[in-house]
Amino acid sequence: MRVLVVSDVHANLDALEAVLRDARTGGVLDAVWSLGDCVGYGPLPGECLSRLSDESAASVAGNHERAATGAISVDDFNPDARASALWTADRLEGDEKALLDAMPETRIEAEYFSLVHGTLRRPIWEYLYSVEAGAAHLALQQTPFGFCGHTHVPAIASLDADAPGGCDFRRLADGQSVSLDPGTKVVINPGSVGQPRDGDPRASYAVYDSETQSVTLRRVEYDIGSTQRLMEKAGLPRWLIERLSEGR
Repeated sequence: MRVLVVSDVHANLDALEAVLRDARTGGVLDAVWSLGDCVGYGPLPGECLSRLSDESAASVAGNHERAATGAISVDDFNPDARASALWTADRLEGDEKALLDAMPETRIEAEYFSLVHGTLRRPIWEYLYSVEAGAAHLALQQTPFGFCGHTHVPAIASLDADAPGGCDFRRLADGQSVSLDPGTKVVINPGSVGQPRDGDPRASYAVYDSETQSVTLRRVEYDIGSTQRLMEKAGLPRWLIERLSEGR
């Protein structure tokens, strides 16, 4: 079984299509798991939602899904995020918003994997950036393995009695593989497809391979300029456009 794991597509269809193509160069994809924020920031929210639906993606909701349907307020968003969330809400149809509203905030797939956008402590809001957040998340994770998003930075947190705080937390690099051991509880962030924030503008994703019991992080280039032009045409905030080139 090969599973494509994506997060934070953020309405960036060019990046999503590049990821789907690249992932399939390694073999057939048996499933796609999406960790939230498929909309927001970018220019093609409905198209990205439709594309993931075409792939029968198992999806969880992020804060941008909830904001796009009015399920949560955008008052706590920064000005650029608020502007893009309101723009997104105006462009989604009723049936598209219904799909977003139907997304759960957590789910278990293939029996052993917990999926969430943020952390299990605060599913759509908390960033898993620290040892403390990682340890708290893993204490709530009832499966041996998990995937989360939200930070836009590829990373892994694992329970480790010898590590400070009882949790090892580190970044993941392009091409790095993680061997999964049911005796060691881990949660992996595949980074962001549509708006990376680790200084690398290439789209980021992961592939789980049940045969090798491993997760491999991948980066792939896409046509950033095309997405930026669509954002400019839509009148989306300048910083959201510029940051795609910088991976910030």
